[in-house]
Amino acid sequence: MDKTQPHPLFKLLTELGPLIVFFVANARYHLFVATGAFMLAIVAAMIASYVVTRHVPVMALVTGIVVIVFGTLTLVLHDETFIKVKPTIIYGLFAAVLGGGLLFGRSFIAIMFNQMFNLTPQGWRILTMRWALFFVAMAVLNEIVWRTQSTDFWVAFKAFGVIPLTMIFAIAQMPLTKRYHLEPVSLETSEAEAGDVRKG
Repeated sequence: MDKTQPHPLFKLLTELGPLIVFFVANARYHLFVATGAFMLAIVAAMIASYVVTRHVPVMALVTGIVVIVFGTLTLVLHDETFIKVKPTIIYGLFAAVLGGGLLFGRSFIAIMFNQMFNLTPQGWRILTMRWALFFVAMAVLNEIVWRTQSTDFWVAFKAFGVIPLTMIFAIAQMPLTKRYHLEPVSLETSEAEAGDVRKG
């Protein structure tokens, strides 16, 4: 199935929108109302992504499933611990998938980021390791924040701290992606090389 590339603002809205809804609902009401609103916003974002692009990114899909599961536990059991530990589970899951893939010689980061880059095998391995370590660090950071700070501070950190940290880290990887970028072989080049082989 062909995937259309949406406007960057649309992608930002589907990623940041649910977090803003979560923050506003928590500030206006409380964490349990915010949790319900966050769940609805996540589902709405995934539906919007599919309608516009006919595709839901792997990371968004996994995140959405975990949000729904842990959000439901939070509301049913009336225990805010579940929604607070949810990011830790997500980050830990991503880190485990990436790290486990490397053990078997696979770089799953390409799948997670929908083939955004065209890198050499070594480049993929290095990038995968860096993102695995980043997710481990984010899991630890989330545990520190929710266990030592107030609920309002944790919500604000989740809404306005996580995405900037992720963007900064992603930008910091650009030199790596440029260093190990693999130039695509054009059809003309392939035909020319094949002609040279036949002449030889």
